[in-house]
Amino acid sequence: MIVRRPTFVPLAGVVLAAFALGGCTGLVSSNGSNGGTKTVAPTIAAQPASQTVTAGQTATFSVLASGTAPFNYQWFKNNANISGAAGATYTTPATIAGDNGAQFDVVVSNSAGSVTSAMATLTVNAGPVAPTITAQPANQTVTVGQTATFSVTAAGATPLSYQWQKNGVNISSATASSYTTPATVSGDSGAKFDVIVSNTSGRQTSAMATLTVNAVTGSTIDVVTYHYDNLRTGQNLNETILTPASVNSAKFGMLGAFTVDGRVDAQPLYLSALAIPSVGTKNVLYAATEHGSVYAFDADSANGSTSAFLWKATVLGSGETSSDDRGCSQVTPEIGVTATPVIDRTRGPHGAIYVVAMSKDASGNYFHRLHALDLTTGAELFGGPMLVQASYPGTGDSSSGGNVIFEAKQYKERPGLLQIGGTIYTTWSSHCDARPYTSWVMSYDANTLAQTSVLNLVPNGSEGGIWMAGAAPAADASGNIFFMVGNGDFDTTLNTSGFPANANCGQCYVKLSPNPPMKLLDYFTPSNTVSESNADTDFGSGGPLLLPDLVDANGTTRHLGVGSGKDAIIYLVDRDNMGKFNSSTDNIYQQINGQIGGVWSKPSYFNNTVYYGAVGDQLKAFPIAGAKLSGTPATQSSTSYAYPGTTPSISANGTSNGIVWAVENGSTGVLHAYNAANLTSELYNSNQAANSRDQFSDNKYVTPMVANGKVYVGTPNSVVVFGLLP
Repeated sequence: MIVRRPTFVPLAGVVLAAFALGGCTGLVSSNGSNGGTKTVAPTIAAQPASQTVTAGQTATFSVLASGTAPFNYQWFKNNANISGAAGATYTTPATIAGDNGAQFDVVVSNSAGSVTSAMATLTVNAGPVAPTITAQPANQTVTVGQTATFSVTAAGATPLSYQWQKNGVNISSATASSYTTPATVSGDSGAKFDVIVSNTSGRQTSAMATLTVNAVTGSTIDVVTYHYDNLRTGQNLNETILTPASVNSAKFGMLGAFTVDGRVDAQPLYLSALAIPSVGTKNVLYAATEHGSVYAFDADSANGSTSAFLWKATVLGSGETSSDDRGCSQVTPEIGVTATPVIDRTRGPHGAIYVVAMSKDASGNYFHRLHALDLTTGAELFGGPMLVQASYPGTGDSSSGGNVIFEAKQYKERPGLLQIGGTIYTTWSSHCDARPYTSWVMSYDANTLAQTSVLNLVPNGSEGGIWMAGAAPAADASGNIFFMVGNGDFDTTLNTSGFPANANCGQCYVKLSPNPPMKLLDYFTPSNTVSESNADTDFGSGGPLLLPDLVDANGTTRHLGVGSGKDAIIYLVDRDNMGKFNSSTDNIYQQINGQIGGVWSKPSYFNNTVYYGAVGDQLKAFPIAGAKLSGTPATQSSTSYAYPGTTPSISANGTSNGIVWAVENGSTGVLHAYNAANLTSELYNSNQAANSRDQFSDNKYVTPMVANGKVYVGTPNSVVVFGLLP
């Protein structure tokens, strides 16, 4: 071991040695007395300098010695030897806060002596704080077919990165502070979920949260959004009452109707076991009308009779009426609530239903307002309603002073509402193609109704309405938003990132970031996009469907979306790389031509199959294999569906007892039920029973909703109810 600061120091840098010769004692240099070069003890020409670093960084100390080489070095920290620190420089390990103020010096020695350097001080500043988890994911309990959401709250230096895991395996694209599962199946029960939170300073893994998936019972289904889930699959996997064996005209039919004050273009919604003060616990059906009203009914009372009424709320301003149809026959004769609302049980004292309504006053001014209504009383929540108004940088239709302006009279809220976490998203269509109009997306805080973000997808041009036949924008597990934009300006000149140089993305299947400010992340548009828009044969007439994760023939997990419109083409896009625009060929994951008619509806998904109901076409089933759709349908109905085609819904108990429900538009409305495994097998239609027992008035756009053994269908003045006959 090196001795700290030796006490023997040679004179004048010369090492002396005693010797005896002929009885005499004398001194000679350590190099002898033959005139050789003397060994010069070391001196320090450059002392170690004090160092300042940030926690987690290293620090390097250096010394420059002169004298006769070779030199030996031994570095010390706070007067203690540092093992292995035997060079002219010494680099510390990654520093920690406790290293602050440490003293470093070095002893330099050779055969002639040694010298100790001056002390150098290490200053360690606090660095970025590694993440800590302040709120762990909680265990979740759901029913088969429902989704579960796990959330974590973390502190530390931003940005924080998240990676959710299921049973120790990373979940693709689950990189936000919360994760919502796909629709659950019984095999998911017991699965463990955790998340790794990281930043540049470290990482922490959360506690495990357990998912419990209960078997379906007849009273545990909630339908809180358009087509059951944010993927817009159209499947209710919690149905145990209705089966292919029980759905026939002898056992199944119309039970009654909930009478309302206007057309029901929005899909009805449903809550199970809602506790209503002074009334008790009820299964509740919610319906909104074009007359500007929202109703709540006891879904189990009197087989759907009007005695089931719980409450009614008007969503028109004082002294206002519902809007006229603005000279457009798409929604007529009045416009009130067109978009399917969304329900959140967790907001406010009893939960909230979010609704957008259009109205006008006696002076001919038009308004759109976002309402949040108490689920048990219909009372306005959060200081609402919130007037919808917006501007966005651009020079397109209705622009002024460098901004396009949202003119309420030019728009209707046709697509359904989307909720992601604490945010409500709205998308806007025009009245027919009556200019001026552009392409608006707006988001609102679910707790305050304050507008949080605005995006215009055709800010420097015209058109780009978002219709989708009343379907709602879809969202994946990471919260990315997907929908199709109707005919509108698209500049085929692209920037270096492949986006339209003038920011106009009419006729695009888009992927948006949900976080304020919303932005366009990716898109697909066909190579003939300009001619399709000019001819009004866009694919914005249809709605989106996001498929659950699929594995292709190479074992790669695919995240896919389906969409179709007036051009009668099935577009299957890769949501991770949508393809953007190419003038010579479609950059598309899969494209199927010639198998369906034009689409003014949306496809649905069940049991590895996509169902389409195009205009003038049969209802068709396209199986999925190797993460691609079959190029031809496996089965199809015998009935052909007139304009606007049909948007099917599926009920099933997990993966069994699948039934496809479709409404046919005609002189009267017709409800059809098919075996999901074979569409040539029609189980029931509402024209089969004698004496017009099950017939009802048709409505142009109808999405049947199935819950707890009943099927609900909107009409011009009611919601009719079908179920097992008493």
